[in-house]
Amino acid sequence: MKSNSEIKNIAINVLTQEANALNKLTERIDSDFLAVVATILKLRGRVVLTGVGKSAIIAQKIVATLNSTGTPAIFMHAADAIHGDLGIIQEDDLIIAVSKSGNTAEIKVLVPLLRQTQNQLVAIVGNTQSYLAQQADYILDTTVEKEACPHNLAPTTSTTAQLAMGDALAICLLECRQFSDRDFARYHPGGMLGKRLYLKVSDLSAHNTKPWVQPDAPVREVIVAITKHRLGAVAVVKESDLIGIITDGDIRRMLENHAQIDGLTAKDIMGRSPKTVDRSELAIHAFDVMRENNITQLLVLNGKSYDGIVHLHDLLKEGII
Repeated sequence: MKSNSEIKNIAINVLTQEANALNKLTERIDSDFLAVVATILKLRGRVVLTGVGKSAIIAQKIVATLNSTGTPAIFMHAADAIHGDLGIIQEDDLIIAVSKSGNTAEIKVLVPLLRQTQNQLVAIVGNTQSYLAQQADYILDTTVEKEACPHNLAPTTSTTAQLAMGDALAICLLECRQFSDRDFARYHPGGMLGKRLYLKVSDLSAHNTKPWVQPDAPVREVIVAITKHRLGAVAVVKESDLIGIITDGDIRRMLENHAQIDGLTAKDIMGRSPKTVDRSELAIHAFDVMRENNITQLLVLNGKSYDGIVHLHDLLKEGII
């Protein structure tokens, strides 16, 4: 059994080897890489990725990343391709084959079939002298010196390099297309990520009451309003226009600074520059404003009119933070 210190050293060594391999990939962003980006940007069809073994798993991840960032892509297993799945490939598609050696039996059978079509072939390959590399129109070189596996057998560093090259390709395409966060939201409507990208302030504030008082409201009425609505604050509104906010903290400071409160009104203790957010903004933006200002609620506006309150607890409840 390895000691804890030995296990720690093994883990650090693996990460160091893989990080070094990724650093060397930066030297291989060459004319072929640029040509592949340009080709995909003009592509009328899809990007078809193929591979076998661990490379097939990496190919599937690249497909998922491309699809989620605006580049239509599909996976075709190299072994299945020669048993009928070649029909996946359409006339305007681009094919990317992922392989460490570029010389596997499946690749050697598949590539001649692929070359019978007019589709361009890109190789993400760890051997630039391999059969696959020689047959490809473009080569994305993911050669690594050795695997992190001590026997230099288990695909580790090589698959990390393949995945990183796929990420580099996908993000270049994303930025060239000016793919925005709102575009991203259309492809990720579910889960916490989806909520961060599409849930709006109005979706949260609509479930809350809209506490407000007039500027001349007595302090006792203000305290009752804050207590009743349980949002930690009340808006001060004059003829539908927001002019201030009174929070729990303002009430505490008032009690500390005034022995007599009967003559005080809302306008005497309100904050005159309340932090606000428009109801059309994304909920995650509201959280950013709260975090930057170290507050727990924001007054919500509809244009210039007061529209309610969004609280930090609303964001927590939805799982946005």
